[in-house]
Amino acid sequence: MDYHNIITIEPGKRSGKPCIRGMRITVYDILEYLAGGMTEAEILEDFSELTSEDIKACLAFAADREKKLFVAPL
Repeated sequence: MDYHNIITIEPGKRSGKPCIRGMRITVYDILEYLAGGMTEAEILEDFSELTSEDIKACLAFAADREKKLFVAPL
């Protein structure tokens, strides 16, 4: 999934954390809800401005960041 048109980073918004479509809802917020056991349907019910594609974009963004993570050997 191409998340580049959905996930935005603005220095003055939420301290520059990645947000969804310029809103104040961060990728971290969505990941935290999912990790806490909320379903996609529950998130969409609580945040009517979000779409299923927004949640998938958060997961794709996180997966891409994980793929780029480098751990230097000791």
